[in-house]
Amino acid sequence: MKKILVVGGGGREHAIATKLAGDGVELFAAPGNAGISQIATCLPYKATDIEGITAWAVENQPYMVMVAPDDPLAMGMVDELNKRGIRAFGPDKKAAEIEGSKAFAKDLMQKYGIPTADYKIFTDSASALEYVSGKDGKLVVKADGLALGKGVIICNNRDDSIAAVKSIMEEGAFGKAGSKVVIEEFLQGYEVSVMAFTDGKTVRPMPPAHDHKRALDGDEGLNTGGMGVYSPSPRFDDRLMQKAMKEIFLPTVQAMNSEGRTFKGVLYFGLMVDGDDIRVLEYNARFGDPETQAILPRLETPLVEIFDAIIDQRLGEVEVKWADGYTACVIVASGGYPLAYEKGKPIEIKNLNDGTIVFHSGTAYKDGVLVTNGGRVMGVTVTEKDLASAEKEVYSEIKKITFDKMFYRSDICK
Repeated sequence: MKKILVVGGGGREHAIATKLAGDGVELFAAPGNAGISQIATCLPYKATDIEGITAWAVENQPYMVMVAPDDPLAMGMVDELNKRGIRAFGPDKKAAEIEGSKAFAKDLMQKYGIPTADYKIFTDSASALEYVSGKDGKLVVKADGLALGKGVIICNNRDDSIAAVKSIMEEGAFGKAGSKVVIEEFLQGYEVSVMAFTDGKTVRPMPPAHDHKRALDGDEGLNTGGMGVYSPSPRFDDRLMQKAMKEIFLPTVQAMNSEGRTFKGVLYFGLMVDGDDIRVLEYNARFGDPETQAILPRLETPLVEIFDAIIDQRLGEVEVKWADGYTACVIVASGGYPLAYEKGKPIEIKNLNDGTIVFHSGTAYKDGVLVTNGGRVMGVTVTEKDLASAEKEVYSEIKKITFDKMFYRSDICK
């Protein structure tokens, strides 16, 4: 039986591990979580512990190490594993910069004519403040580096923009990630996420998804890592997918090749769509979370087969198949998230219907009791024949989960 180590400990990793477990492999996770511990051996390493995870891999010789989160990818974990002769899935450090630096990504798109919002890059707050002071409309201010999916502030007016620049560059709201900022025009339309398998030659898009980033109903409140998602998109049809493939997906992969940064892994495209106009909001260098929780349950092709093909650059030989249906995933969160929240709240899960999947994100076992251990605690996921049925079922099932100060959005499929 093939041994596979999944690096990470969130809902995304639980979804990946669940799919791999169905492919009949022996699973390990670092660090994993309470849900992952039911199907894998959890190791006492943080996801960013490159030295510890590499040493374990050298000693235990797994068939593959699957690096899921953004931080270890940006830090070069895949490079280090490859140096030691370990088969690793995910982009190397040079390729992962497409997510690790928003300024790099914007300059790449400008250089290669990939459609995106107009932008300016600033490395000092005085210049950034001078720029936004001359703008009165909506702007988007982004920390350049990795900020757990929260480093983007949408500003409705000049005062908001000034406050955002000061918060990021002077007050350090996102730490070192905000030492440089990208300031963009605000784009109208609707957002859609498309993740794609790619080996640097072939691109195999996954079904499109709609992610909900704001903490509260009606897209109110602070940005989060994601409060829920549904897939596929009823609006982003095959015609738009083909347009995006021609104008964005393939050109991005080709641009990375031209830059000597061949991307092998999962490339995430955050898109803004307005009629026939499709532009890139952001790239991620890995599976999205919670999108993965709503998309992988419908994957019929063995995931390890796809990973192998990407590593060996023979993805063109593999047919990636998806089951029919619509999937909804709603995140159950700790009160206070994405700001301060309490941990260690006992979780009760009553009898769930067959077909309902609960992916654990921030969970742990304490004295044999399942407790909260993060801001986003679980993702409740169901697949039905249509979106309305999926919406009805997921909100019926979510009522079977309880813990103190729990909250969730009630409008994910809207």
